[in-house]
Amino acid sequence: MQITFWLLLVLITLGVASYWRLKLTVTTLLVAAVLAAGTIAGHIGVLSWIVFGALALPLNISNLRKTYMTAPIFRLYKKIMPEMSRTEQEAIDAGTVWWDGDIFSGKPDWEKLHAVPKARLTAEEQAFLDGPVEEACRMADEWEINHTRADLPPQLWQFLKDEKFFAMIIKKEYGGLEFSAYAQSRVLQKLSGAGIVLASTVGVPNSLGPGELLQHYGTQEQKDHFLPRLATGEEIPCFALTSPEAGSDAGAIPDTGVVCKGEWEGKEVLGMKLTFNKRYITLAPVATIVGLAFKMQDPEGLLGSEKELGITCALIPADLEGLDIGRRHFPLNIPFQNGPIRGENLFVPLDFIIGGPKMAGQGWRMLVECLSVGRCITLPSNSAGGSKTTALATGAYARIRRQFKMPVGKMEGVEEMLGRIGGNAYLMDAVTSMTTKGLDIGQKPSVISAICKYHLTEKMRQVVNDSMDVHGGKGIILGPKNYIGRGYQGAPIAITVEGANILTRNMMIFGQGAMRCHPYVLKELYAAQNTDSAEALKEFDKALFGHIGFAISNFLRSLWFSLTGAKLAGSPFKDETRRYYQGMERLSSNLAFLTDISMGVLGGELKRRERVSARLGDILSYVYMGSAVLKRYEDEGRQKADLPLVHWAMQDSLYRAQVAMEELLDNFPAPAIGKILKLIVMPFGKNFGRPADKLDHQIANILQTPCESRDRLGQGQYLSREESNPFGRLEQALDDVLASEPLYDKVCKAANERFPFVQLDKIADKGLELGVLTEQEADLLRRTEIQRLDTINVDDFDTEELMADKSLLQKDKKKSAKAA
Repeated sequence: MQITFWLLLVLITLGVASYWRLKLTVTTLLVAAVLAAGTIAGHIGVLSWIVFGALALPLNISNLRKTYMTAPIFRLYKKIMPEMSRTEQEAIDAGTVWWDGDIFSGKPDWEKLHAVPKARLTAEEQAFLDGPVEEACRMADEWEINHTRADLPPQLWQFLKDEKFFAMIIKKEYGGLEFSAYAQSRVLQKLSGAGIVLASTVGVPNSLGPGELLQHYGTQEQKDHFLPRLATGEEIPCFALTSPEAGSDAGAIPDTGVVCKGEWEGKEVLGMKLTFNKRYITLAPVATIVGLAFKMQDPEGLLGSEKELGITCALIPADLEGLDIGRRHFPLNIPFQNGPIRGENLFVPLDFIIGGPKMAGQGWRMLVECLSVGRCITLPSNSAGGSKTTALATGAYARIRRQFKMPVGKMEGVEEMLGRIGGNAYLMDAVTSMTTKGLDIGQKPSVISAICKYHLTEKMRQVVNDSMDVHGGKGIILGPKNYIGRGYQGAPIAITVEGANILTRNMMIFGQGAMRCHPYVLKELYAAQNTDSAEALKEFDKALFGHIGFAISNFLRSLWFSLTGAKLAGSPFKDETRRYYQGMERLSSNLAFLTDISMGVLGGELKRRERVSARLGDILSYVYMGSAVLKRYEDEGRQKADLPLVHWAMQDSLYRAQVAMEELLDNFPAPAIGKILKLIVMPFGKNFGRPADKLDHQIANILQTPCESRDRLGQGQYLSREESNPFGRLEQALDDVLASEPLYDKVCKAANERFPFVQLDKIADKGLELGVLTEQEADLLRRTEIQRLDTINVDDFDTEELMADKSLLQKDKKKSAKAA
């Protein structure tokens, strides 16, 4: 009986040491101390010490461990691990690991997260938002842009150039604004509320493209020539990467640049003949310089022995003879400038390569490094900004619009949608704030950029879909009065560009995350590639046994959290958010544990098991987004009034992460292992529920009632109370409807009759007649009636107005006249 007690105590010691991730030597000494205590008590004999020595000595003596344990495993590992392509290697090496690494650790450091300073604007950045950005929004008539012109008006184009909207990323030494990533995000959020075309036009030059590539990799001569011209809008850039045969698989572009000699400006120089066929290139129809990605070939060995140099990026002028540019695509009735670019055997000097000839073949590395920044800003910010404006507009509309003698926003079905809209908008803004602050402190988080791009564009689609359902007929009839329909049409564009969302979710998030963020996997891979066998074995040994300890720790942490519901896990706060921190620590441990099991069971096959990868990536993503929500709540001073939004966003994130984990285990490629894993991480079934109905009700009230929480949700958006701004008119209408309701009630009470809340001008007259309203109060009711009708009415057109080819109508009339 006594020996059983001491053995149990040894196991508990091992478990506690593993849980806290103590070093192997410390763990060995602790176990030895327990055995020593047992020996002194007379219950531990020589046999126990022999077993302990047989296990502990090989593990703690480095040479023994490497020779008899690590070396055989290392040989097997090198045989079963698949080869890594150059593009895969460069993608994995690109960027940095930040909070995503903490999530993969199984033990996030919440103090570290909250120590990251709150994202703030400088005085200069705030002035830009309050001045030029506000004015650009005022100048953007969305109906004129989308329907009449199919483009921004010339005066708006010129304003954007004059105010350096295209130069937010360009350094001040070259005439740019040199704004922070956070400021760029706020600018795009505000512009997106005024229209997709405006936000896209500004976003692209400030994202992945010639400006960013030149600043990072350009020669000094290229920087001095192009950057000042880009800053003033004298040059309009585009970047041509996507080809008909290579969309999301950008590394497979068939476009080529063949090194050869040719004539340029009357002289024979060494250059390239470029042949390419690009499509979906934003700003291409109006671009003056084209950033071009192609595969560089040197068949004659003019640059050296290497024939296939790899993907290369060059800058070519749009007026280059033979360049086919200027035609336009028409993406889902959202006419931002987008089109194809083609060329065949166009000769340019090698100096046109960004960074000069020495950067030949380095294009993919350049692109993936820059993409990790740009993908964190443009599409996520546009999605978050559009969702914030949509949330406020939908809340206002739902409060103003009445059916069955009540505001539609009071109906539970509509409340459900308003809850989703508000909760998602709060979360999306939290993610953009935290992520762009990460960029501003020097991070280039490639995995997080994929999370932001995928989830925020998908959430934007959900927000717009829900808003369309609330607006009903108002949403589907296009015209100057429709402020939601174009967003609905344009949602799939964001889903598709910068890597289709299917690929981003199924391959990129976890595919890169498992390699980049796992504390040991990449070290093991690099050890296997090391040509110095002694050094390779040493590196692999260190990584392998670190990995084993890490896996054991996460297994025990997952099991402990499952049995206790993570109620004993740490949390930096003891308030309403405590259980969210604990739940995410549990999911973090689960993710780390399940990642190791999946890689161990599936090996190289995991790369092809896309749905396994997608579900593991979902767990990572929802923990990241939940972290951003908690950081936002802390950064904004833990405003209790915002708790419904916090609760909704956190409960939805935890629930969705849990669903992803359950679906992973229910469909695990090795079913028996899946069942065992489910017993470990979910022994009592689901622990996290969907957001409660009462949260939907509370958020619906926030969206429909002017208050500080609503102001914080829509902070920074274009909401100026101007006749030209449909969202400003909505805000004013909401205020006036709420102010009119007590007056309406007063008239109904005086008349002893419950009138419908329509024809408020007649209600005003009735109130004056009964002597219960002042003239000022009657004027408010009359004004409110005009605004109410403006809110719910839709546009209608003559047939000729809707016809693109108006001459057809005349031809049809002539045919009808002849027939008559």
